[in-house]
Amino acid sequence: MRVLLKLFLSFSYIGAFTFGGGYSMLPMFQRVLVEKNKWLTEAEMTDLFSIGQCLPGVIASNTAVFVGYKQKGVLGSIFAALGVAFPSVVFILIIAAFLSNFADIPVVQRAFIGLRVCVSVLIINTVVKLWKHSIVNKPAIAIFAVVFLVSVFTSIPVALLVVAAGAAGIAISALKARKTPEGGVK
Repeated sequence: MRVLLKLFLSFSYIGAFTFGGGYSMLPMFQRVLVEKNKWLTEAEMTDLFSIGQCLPGVIASNTAVFVGYKQKGVLGSIFAALGVAFPSVVFILIIAAFLSNFADIPVVQRAFIGLRVCVSVLIINTVVKLWKHSIVNKPAIAIFAVVFLVSVFTSIPVALLVVAAGAAGIAISALKARKTPEGGVK
C-alpha cells in the first residue's frame, strides 16, 4: 500500500507542478522518476516517453501507466494514472470557474508569457540531459539529424517519426552485426 500511495503522490506532484502538456513534464519526470525515486533509468525514461508519444492519449498518463505497472502491476498503473490526472481535474475546475473573468487582464497575459518561457527553458535543460544518454555514436547522430530536419520542415506525425527512428536503429544494428566477425553489435 505504501508504494501505491507513493505512486499516487509522486504523479500528483508531477501533475500539479508542470504546465503546458507532455513535453513540459519531461523535466519533472526526470527528477521524480529517475533521480528521486529511481523507478526508471535515463534510458528507460527515454524509451517510455517515446512509446507514450506514439500511443493515443496524453503522454503523461501513458507514462504514468507504464511506471505504475512496472512498480505494482495493474493496481500501480491505476494509482499512478489517477495521481497524474487528479491535480489537472482540480485545476481545471478552479480555472473554469474563475479564468474567464481574468483572462483579459494584462498582468495575467504577461504571466502566461513568463510561464511559457520558463517551460521552454526546462524542456531545453532536459533535452541536454537526455542527449548525453541518447546520442552516443555516429548512427545516433545521423538519426537525430534526419528526424530533427524532417520534424522541422514537414508535418509528418511524431508517432511516425518515432517508429521510423526505431526502424533505422534496428536496420543500423543489423548492418553492423553482419559486418562484425562474431555477429555482435559494436
